[in-house]
Amino acid sequence: MPAVLDAESPPLGARRLLAALNPRRALIAAGLATLAAVALNPIFVTPFTVLLGRMLVIALLLLLVHTAAGLLEAAWAPRWMVQVAALMLAAPLATWLVYLPDVQGQVFEVFRHEGRLSGFLLITAVVLVVAPLLALGALYRERDAQARSQALAFALERSRLEKQALDARLRLLHAQIEPHFLFNTLANVQQLVEAGSPQAPRVLASLIAYLRAAMPRLADEGATLGNEAALLQAYLALMQMRMPDRLRFELELPAEMHALRFPPMALLTLVENAVRHGIDPAEQGGTIRVQAQRLPDGRLQAQVADTGVGLREAAPPGTGLANLRERLAAFYGDGATLELSENVPRGVLATITWTDRAA
Repeated sequence: MPAVLDAESPPLGARRLLAALNPRRALIAAGLATLAAVALNPIFVTPFTVLLGRMLVIALLLLLVHTAAGLLEAAWAPRWMVQVAALMLAAPLATWLVYLPDVQGQVFEVFRHEGRLSGFLLITAVVLVVAPLLALGALYRERDAQARSQALAFALERSRLEKQALDARLRLLHAQIEPHFLFNTLANVQQLVEAGSPQAPRVLASLIAYLRAAMPRLADEGATLGNEAALLQAYLALMQMRMPDRLRFELELPAEMHALRFPPMALLTLVENAVRHGIDPAEQGGTIRVQAQRLPDGRLQAQVADTGVGLREAAPPGTGLANLRERLAAFYGDGATLELSENVPRGVLATITWTDRAA
């Protein structure tokens, strides 16, 4: 459907011209005209007010020509060249026009009086020198502004693409960790079933309830430390059913930290490692303690400590921890670290330290 234009609205070219003739440009042109009048005043016998009026009219006419030439789309020459050529042609014409009132509009009378002719030539020469230089200066400033605008647009586009890549990377890492956790837990249930344990149905029911609550949160971009606390409680309760005499756990995650953004399953990965590689191999079992705190320097810290068999030098690095480090980097950038150390008197201490960028 064609657009309907207001009959009283100016044409598109006129609107563009009026938009380009902004007050800032008019003030600059008037200021330069005043400076030129002051510089030429000692040479002219014409009163300063008359000379100033002429220079102001010339400056505004040339500004109009310069702006109009900048709106032309010429295939045969670049825009700046069209503007400079237009100024060179308009400068003598504008000077001649300001002299016409003195000669009552007689076209050639300007050139018959020696004083008027010398004034015409002097003003024209000054305008022919200054106007192109100012036009080129304006072109330089415009190109510089365009370059800055393009650089800003490129930076915004790069930021948008980097965010998209980061989101895709997080989704990929979550997709890698979900089956890993699920298959490990199902393997534990399978062991109970094969052993004929009467706890198998209860454990399986708890697993189903846990997965029903956990699965929608695995790829949740708005995941929080509170969500992680709920998952840890459900998971450790599930594992305690499997080995009631060998696993004990403590959760110390302050309520005021529950709203903090936190990558889903980050602590759960550490707790699962503690159960599988620390508590399970230990004959007497052990305790898993999870706590979080705000450090004096403003950073945040979460720790998973177990009293299992401890670090084994011959053990190869697990894919779960490598995946976790990548997820932390994707979630927090370079503001997060994961460190493993020995837990005195025995076991492993895993520490995540990060900076809350939303704070």
